[in-house]
Order: sequence, then structure tokens, then C-alpha cells
Amino acid sequence: MYLLIGLIIVAASVAGGYTMSHGDWGVMLQPAELLIILGSTFGAFFAGQTKYTLGLIIKSLKHLFADPGSSKAMYLDTLALLYTLFSKMHRDGVISIESDVEKPESSPIFTKYPNIAKNTVLINFISDTLRVYLTTGDPADIDSLMKVDMHTLEEEGLLPAHAVSHMAESLPGMGIVACVIGVVVTMGKINEPAEVLGHHIGAAMVGTFLGILSCYGVFGPMGSKLENFVSEEHFYFNAVKEAVSAAIRGATPLIAVEYGRRAIPYPFRPPFAEMEEKLKSG
Repeated sequence: MYLLIGLIIVAASVAGGYTMSHGDWGVMLQPAELLIILGSTFGAFFAGQTKYTLGLIIKSLKHLFADPGSSKAMYLDTLALLYTLFSKMHRDGVISIESDVEKPESSPIFTKYPNIAKNTVLINFISDTLRVYLTTGDPADIDSLMKVDMHTLEEEGLLPAHAVSHMAESLPGMGIVACVIGVVVTMGKINEPAEVLGHHIGAAMVGTFLGILSCYGVFGPMGSKLENFVSEEHFYFNAVKEAVSAAIRGATPLIAVEYGRRAIPYPFRPPFAEMEEKLKSG
């Protein structure tokens, strides 16, 4: 939504300013220039991808007009889920959660929070970590394992963001290509009257304009949006990691989820009393 609003503001500002300057919209409508810029940019972009990275980019397009859904309610539900899991571990022993982590899709603990359970990446992150702990009984490397997992998730998530940003950076250059082609066409009409030459020179300059505008006003913000999406998800996983690490080190369930609460960004961090009330009510 924010991206769409931002793009509308960019378009309205540029179009409004050009209209206020009494610009001729007939000169700005240059489909040939647009074809050169966008066609060559997308062609170069496609040439630089692998099957893996192209799949990631296509998959990430849904993030452009959506948010990760970070909210106080989401964090509270996550802490409540972890608290229930840790309480069972603390009360009945670690082995008591074996069925929960082996089949989280049928676990009453995970299914109690459907909004969290539908995040299969997060559920696998929690389940795989606790499954390793159940198997080895050694908490020494669990924190490092979660960091490796989070690093991989973050790097994978950033690949589409970086690809779109690199594509955006090439747009001004492709705009210059379109402009040069326009100048070449204009030079072939050097004997034409001044008003004809002026029209063709203006059309050529539109190529540079469209390349720069597309870079900084359209595709650059898209790359930034994808990068911010990944960073926001990283905060979420980090809060879960801190809680799970504390529980495995032997902290009480309440202290373990408090570690997680302290890792939540301030705009979404619930007060301790609110978290405690949520844990009591389930």
C-alpha cells in the first residue's frame, strides 16, 4: 500500500510540475524511447539471473504491495505460543514436546494460534531447533544453529531486493542509450526546419528523463521495499531466537519469553504487564 501511494505521489508531482510549466504532453509521449529503455533493461535483468534467483524474484513480487504483518498482536501470539511450549518442557520434561515438534501441523499447541501456524518457515525454524535439542540434549550450539538459519533466510530474502536495485541502477544508462539513438535520428534530419529539429531533440531528451525517473521514482523504491520487508522479518525471527535460546539454556518459561519480548522493536513491543496478561489468558 505504501509503495502504491508513493508511486502515485511521484507521478502526480512530476506530471503536475510539467503541466504547471506549460509543457507539451505530445513531446513526452515517446513509445519508442520507452520500448528501448524498458526492453533493454528487462532483457539485461533477465540475462543476469539464474533459475533459482528468478524464481525468488517472482515469488517476492507479492511483497511489493504488502507488509510482513508485524504488529503487537502478532508478537503477543508468538510469545504466547512459545510460552505454552516452554511451560510443557519445564513441567513435563523436554521429551514431552516430541510429538509437537515432529508434527507441528497436528500439535494442539501450534494449531491454537492459526495466524502463527500458517507461517511454515517460522514453525520449521522452531521445530527443527527443538528437534535437534531433543536429539542431542546439548544446548551448546543451538544458538549458533539458529543464527546460521536466520542468516540464510536473510541472504535469500535479499537476493530479489538486490536484483531489483541493480536493475534500477541500469535504467539511467539505458535512458542515455535511448537519448543517443534519438540524437542519431535527429542528425539524419539536420536539413529540416528548426521546429522539426527541436521536436526530435526534445523527444531524444525524454529518453534520459524516463531512465532517471524510472530508476529513482519507480524501481529504486521497489528494491528498497523488498529490502525493508526482509529486515522486518529478521526482527521477528530474532525475537523468537532469543526466547528459544533462553529456554534451552534452562531459563523459566516466563524469563525465556521475556528475552523474546526485549528483542521486539519498540513500536511493536508489548509492555510486560500486557504480555503477562496474554500468557495467563492463553
